[in-house]
Amino acid sequence: MLAAAGLALSACSSGGGGGHDASGPSRAPAGKHSPSPSPKPTGAPVHVSLLEGDGNTYGVGMPIIVYFNKAITDAAAFEKAAKVTVNGQPAGGAWYFQHSGRSDQALEGHYRPEKYWPGHAKIEMKLPVKGLSAGPGLVFDDSLTLSIATGPANVSAVDCSAEKMVVTSDGKTVKTLPTSCGAAKTPTYYGTKVVMQKGEADPKTGKMRPDGTVNMVSDNPADPYNLMVPWSVRITNSGEYVHSASWNGGNIGRRSTSNGCTNLNVDDAKWFYGFAQVGDVVTYKNTGGNEMREWDGYGDWNVPWSTWQQGGSVKSAH
Repeated sequence: MLAAAGLALSACSSGGGGGHDASGPSRAPAGKHSPSPSPKPTGAPVHVSLLEGDGNTYGVGMPIIVYFNKAITDAAAFEKAAKVTVNGQPAGGAWYFQHSGRSDQALEGHYRPEKYWPGHAKIEMKLPVKGLSAGPGLVFDDSLTLSIATGPANVSAVDCSAEKMVVTSDGKTVKTLPTSCGAAKTPTYYGTKVVMQKGEADPKTGKMRPDGTVNMVSDNPADPYNLMVPWSVRITNSGEYVHSASWNGGNIGRRSTSNGCTNLNVDDAKWFYGFAQVGDVVTYKNTGGNEMREWDGYGDWNVPWSTWQQGGSVKSAH
């Protein structure tokens, strides 16, 4: 399972020298001037790393995420060098830069196309940025490549007023699941979310807990809890999950009573856990809450395309 670094504490919450020529220097033909080579930029090194791993398969909502250990101030050289293709053709996407949710990184750049990636596709990125300028006094210190794939186009739509989740794959409805969304005082965020993680590792052993179990904790004096919740699929950094809720069976399919998560009956949650891929899309409407922000996990699709193309915190060169 892909585990995103820097995740918030798990809890339902509301709304990555050349040699010398022995014959001596050559001379330019008479009447012509030899072009002077552009000086190579110098400065503090900026290291680039990736969230995704080569050979992995993701859902169609997964952005390509690049981490920078220092905040770049000029993305022109980076954007010009970066080449992303889908099945060998230019992806036509754009980069958006924002403060990193990881404590060990200063900035992250997200790349996505205007619409979701196609399902069952091969996505490749070449990022030959080593030695290029990242802004005054900053130089990229490495180059990267990436080769990943998308699986089936799984898109689930949750309507919190109807208390149901319609699950589709490659455009066909697979299942309709009853839900219980966030209560009025702890509403679920609306908008487009992306599966970030399935289950979690036990911090004591580093091994994944069985049955997709997540330890969900709240220190809110008005509603404290410390629960081990099986079949948990994370969809926001702030703590929203789609998960089993054996304690809430009387409300699932009838009314919204959760602390912001999407409650499912146990069998349905187990099925959805097995079905879901990291990068799958889950949309929400009629939640009574605020819109999910782009920095709260992989909220990239909530940014209008015209705004996305402007580049976020580092303005785009396009």
